[in-house]
Amino acid sequence: MSFDQVAALFVLVAVIAALVWGKVRSDVVALTGAAALLATGTIRPVEVQSAFASPALIALAALFVIAYAMELSGLLDFFIRKGTALCRRLGAAGLWLVILFCGAASAFLNNTPIVVLSAPVVRDVAISMKLSPRRFLIPLSYAAVLGGCCTLIGTSTNLLVNDMARAAGQPTFAVFEISGVGLIVALTGGAFLFLVGGRLLDRLTPTSGPGPELDAEMLEGADSGSVGHAEVFSQRRPLKPVKALLSLAVFVGVVVAATFGWAPIAASAFAGAVLLILLRVISAEEAYAGLRPEILLLIAGMVVIGLSLEVTGLAAAATDGLVSWVRPLGPLGALVILYGVTLFLTEALSNATVAVLVTPVAVALGESLGVDPRPFIVAVMIAASAAFATPFGYQTNVLVYQLGGYSYTDFLKVGLPLNLITWAAAIIAIPVFFPF
Repeated sequence: MSFDQVAALFVLVAVIAALVWGKVRSDVVALTGAAALLATGTIRPVEVQSAFASPALIALAALFVIAYAMELSGLLDFFIRKGTALCRRLGAAGLWLVILFCGAASAFLNNTPIVVLSAPVVRDVAISMKLSPRRFLIPLSYAAVLGGCCTLIGTSTNLLVNDMARAAGQPTFAVFEISGVGLIVALTGGAFLFLVGGRLLDRLTPTSGPGPELDAEMLEGADSGSVGHAEVFSQRRPLKPVKALLSLAVFVGVVVAATFGWAPIAASAFAGAVLLILLRVISAEEAYAGLRPEILLLIAGMVVIGLSLEVTGLAAAATDGLVSWVRPLGPLGALVILYGVTLFLTEALSNATVAVLVTPVAVALGESLGVDPRPFIVAVMIAASAAFATPFGYQTNVLVYQLGGYSYTDFLKVGLPLNLITWAAAIIAIPVFFPF
C-alpha cells in the first residue's frame, strides 16, 4: 500500500471509531479527518474545495432556510393544532392520523421540527384519553423517518447519495423518481407499526414514566447529520397568514421547478430561499439561524473523506473484493447484500458517513456486474435512512426516547422486525421501479 492509501485508511478507521465512541460531535470528527487528509497531502486543496461546493450542500442549506421560514410563519404549528383537535374527537384513531400526517409532511420538510412540535402533543393527548403515550411516540418517529424516504428532498441522505452518484458519473434523480419505492417501503412499515408495533409497545414496561419536555440536551449522542438542534423549533409560534402562504407558495414553486426539470434542485431551492428574504418573509439573520451549519459541515467533511478513498484507489480495491464475492449471487443477490451492509452501518454510524462510503461502492458494483447502478443507489438511499433498531441511529428517535421514557431494548424489539420488513419491501420494490 502507498503512503496515501495508508493515510486515507487510518483516517477512515479513526473517524469511524470516534463516531461510534460518540463523545465528540460528529461534525468536528468529520472536519478533523478532512484536515488530517489535507495536511498529509493525501488530497489536494482543490478536492476539498469541490466538497464544500457540492450541489447537495447548496440544496440542503437553501431547503433549511425555506423550512425554517415555514416554521417561523406558524404554518406547522397551525397544522399540529388542527391535528390535536382531531385527536380529541377521534381518540386513538386521531392519534394515528396525526402520525400519518407527520410522515407525509416529512417527505417534504425536515423531520426534526415535525417531531419536536408533535411529540409533546401526541403524548399529552394520549394521556388525557387514558391511553399509553408509549404506544404512539416511537411510531411517530419511525413514520417521520419513513416519510423522508419518499422523495429526493425528504432527507439530507437522499440528496447526498444523489450528489455522490453524480460525482461518480451517474445521472441525477428527479424529486419524485424514488417515490414509488419509498411509498411501498413507507406503507409497509406503517402497516406494521399500526397493526403490530403499537401492540408490542403497549406490552412494554415503562422505565421512567412520561418523559420531560424536549430540549437540546436530549440530542447528545444523536446523529447530528440528520437534523439540527431542537431548541430552534421548540417554541410555539402563532400563525402569520401572509408569511405562511408566501413560504408555502415558494416551497411548492421550488418543488415544481425541480420536478419538471426547469432548474436543478440546488438552483431552485437557492432562488427560493433568496426570494423569501427579499419578500421579508424571513430576515437575513433568521435565515442564517436556520442554516444549521453543523449538518452542512459534517457532510462536507465526510465528502472529503469519501474522496480520499476514491483518489487513493482504496474504494476501487474494496469494490473489486466485494464484486468477486457477490458476483455468483447475481444482481438481485448483490442488491440484498448491499442493502444489508448499508443498514448495518447506519445503525452504528451517521447517515452522511454511510452515504459517502457506500454510494461509490454501489455505483461500481452495478457497473462491474454489467447492470444499471441505479437500483443499487436507491438501495443505499433507503437503507441509509430506514434504520430503526437503536434510539441513536436517527435524531428523532432520541427525542421520543427521552420523552416516552423508553429503554434501549424497546427500540430493538420494534425496530429490528421493522428493519427486516422494510428490507424485504425495498428488495421487492426496487427492481420493479429500477430494473437491472
